[in-house]
Amino acid sequence: MRENLRKARKAAGLTQQAMADKLGISLRYYQQIEAGDRTGDFTLWDILEDITGIHQRILRDQENNRL
Repeated sequence: MRENLRKARKAAGLTQQAMADKLGISLRYYQQIEAGDRTGDFTLWDILEDITGIHQRILRDQENNRL
């Protein structure tokens, strides 16, 4: 699981559905990204970085909890 992404989303006050809406993707697709089951493309990660204000390398990290 991408714990950093989950924490950043919650810190931004967004539900998974709200984040998916902002990204223009389905809820299921976003859930798979947050779970680490799908990667998503660079454009998506650029938008996630803009929404959360956290560098995408940190958001994508599945091993180290940096937040």
